[in-house]
Amino acid sequence: MSSVHRRGISSLVVGRFARTMVARASGGSAALTRLWPGRTDRLIIAPHDLRTADATRAAEIYAGRFVFAGKIVTSHGRSIFEIEPPSDDWEAALFGFGWLRHLRAADTAITRANARSLVDDWLGNMARHRPVGRRPEVTARRVISLLSQAPLVLSDTDGKFYRRYLRGLTREIRALRHALLDVSDGVPRLQVTIALCYAALCLANQARNIRAATKRLSEELQRQILPDGGHVSRNPGALIELLIDLLPLRQTFAARNIAPPPALLNAIDRMMPMLRFFRHGDGAIALFNGMSATPSDLLATLLAYDDSHGTPMPSMPHSGYQRIDAGTTLVIVDVGPPPPANVSQDAHAGCLSFELSSGACRIVTNCGMPGTNRESWRGFARSTAAHSTVTCHDTSSCSFVERTAMKKLLQGAPIVSGPSQVENRREAVANGVLLTTSHDGYRDRFGVLHQRVIMVKHDGSRVDGEDTLEPAQGGRHRAAQADYALRFHLHPQVKASRLSDAKGVMLVLPNREVWTFEAADDKVDLEESVFLAGNDGPRRSAQIVVRQNSIEAPNVRWSFVRSNSSPQATSARRAARREPELPL
Repeated sequence: MSSVHRRGISSLVVGRFARTMVARASGGSAALTRLWPGRTDRLIIAPHDLRTADATRAAEIYAGRFVFAGKIVTSHGRSIFEIEPPSDDWEAALFGFGWLRHLRAADTAITRANARSLVDDWLGNMARHRPVGRRPEVTARRVISLLSQAPLVLSDTDGKFYRRYLRGLTREIRALRHALLDVSDGVPRLQVTIALCYAALCLANQARNIRAATKRLSEELQRQILPDGGHVSRNPGALIELLIDLLPLRQTFAARNIAPPPALLNAIDRMMPMLRFFRHGDGAIALFNGMSATPSDLLATLLAYDDSHGTPMPSMPHSGYQRIDAGTTLVIVDVGPPPPANVSQDAHAGCLSFELSSGACRIVTNCGMPGTNRESWRGFARSTAAHSTVTCHDTSSCSFVERTAMKKLLQGAPIVSGPSQVENRREAVANGVLLTTSHDGYRDRFGVLHQRVIMVKHDGSRVDGEDTLEPAQGGRHRAAQADYALRFHLHPQVKASRLSDAKGVMLVLPNREVWTFEAADDKVDLEESVFLAGNDGPRRSAQIVVRQNSIEAPNVRWSFVRSNSSPQATSARRAARREPELPL
């Protein structure tokens, strides 16, 4: 283990230990506040829930069928909160109470009574103390759901249930305040802060808590939302998770005749363009740093609030991404170092990876992260080999915490070492846009720097590239570890066939558009891959692979070229055609 690796782990452990000690030291006062009868006596407003609701799912819930995270559980008359959950994801969805919105969408006397019965069951059930249900981010989701769906649950109820509901809600809010001392940094911490802000705005007699919650929210937004609108974790999915709560929060401030904090307004204004930056032509979000399948319903809802239209910015320097639009062709490149270790639990070792799409068809992607059953795939999904970039000696460019005990202590497997110097230079040249990038993630282990050059022609008809592994100054370049692989993971809808000369691959897109990949100086293989970010779960796909040795062949030139002919005509004419090389 390198000294850098050890220092990274030590820093994380010390930070975690300090938070735990603070939480324990405050435990006595937190316990006392639970006994103190606060002044909250009524709900005065219910925030809007932007998440899509499906009234047909209300009938399933009424019948005792609970479908979450790809798993189905039937209660058969038992309390759903006492049944052994099939997965942590399923249990988190159950205890998040987001499913109440489906009952509200049906809006019948039966669904209202069913909602009230389920909430009443939970209020008196000791299963509510299960570890997954007490996670701060799950509690935050539950508080927001109970607030936003209060009109459903409290409709036609009596004063006794109303008071019981408020007592349960107040208990959850107090637990959240206590959880702030020990919640994981990043999105979970911000979600807890958002939930506490909602609680202060929606309950009566909360003037002091409104001021405190607003101040805390402003501080977290300023710390976590970067100047270009990206989240500090570098995960595009974080923008969707946060905006779906921040937009109604802005409306809730207005409904209370309270000016929203400038930090909230500024964060939303920056995050919206960043969300569009990651969109491909088919509407899907690029698969970087933990992004899973695009929730198209949520994305459509969010974009309806987007007042800024037009072409997204080409460069997001604080988040570390580049976007090249050329005609109908789009290339998005990860040109940033890993995020800070304390927010890197979902970050990937995908430095210099890119995604390519043509119109509404994605061609080259990263594997992404599955929406469910993540633990089974997490190790592979975060590896460099799951990204469209270079992998040295079958080793990732980042190191992750691996020991089980350490993962439990740190609440995940953060990145403890990786590229520290990531450079990129973008320039307009005669034939298009030229992007020159490099990272040093393999310097210490293999003594090399990875440089990637990408040029996109003005009309988007071709993308040329060159990947080079050059000796790092002072690095130890070992012949036994000089092997590397250049990978291009293909979207499952792309039909790929290896060309007879083993120097290229023909790609046929769903719209019958034809592209040809070539690496004229190297053997090209077509191997199996997996697309993890499908809406229906992992899907089999293919990957283009070029294997080489960095001492014998330190660079690989490649190209993706669009053809105006049919697949048959393209194949017939290819042997007589020689494309010009990349002008470097």
